[in-house]
Amino acid sequence: QAAALLVTALKRLEYRGYDSAGIGIQGGPLKVRKKVGKVSNLEEDVSKAGDQVSGTCGIAHTRWATHGKPSDVNSHPHTTADSSVAVVHNGVIENHQALKKQLASKTDTELLAHLVKDLKGQMESANWTQVVATALRLCEGAYGV
Repeated sequence: QAAALLVTALKRLEYRGYDSAGIGIQGGPLKVRKKVGKVSNLEEDVSKAGDQVSGTCGIAHTRWATHGKPSDVNSHPHTTADSSVAVVHNGVIENHQALKKQLASKTDTELLAHLVKDLKGQMESANWTQVVATALRLCEGAYGV
């Protein structure tokens, strides 16, 4: 199961500074768990969730807040409202205010999730790699996705 592997991987990154941790597991819909504080808080939440986080593919992230206060809501991954796209990222998308005028989002990470979803709707024949690459070409700043 991906959830246990992702939490184990996050524990290996605990030497880095962070204020929250989260995972997203692929499946319809995406299964997202995120907690402020130590990875152990997330681990406990995932353990209690049991089969609600089953799946074999996912993403994980520890976050150090640069925008927004540390909270469960501000933890990564961020998703679109329908949970069709989840994103984790480090850094700052400097032009997120300009892009935000077109998309409903509060943070630069959430904006990226909405941008990817919007572009996927416009680029129906494109694969996810092409869609994400197009989205990143529209973003300015220093970041990793």
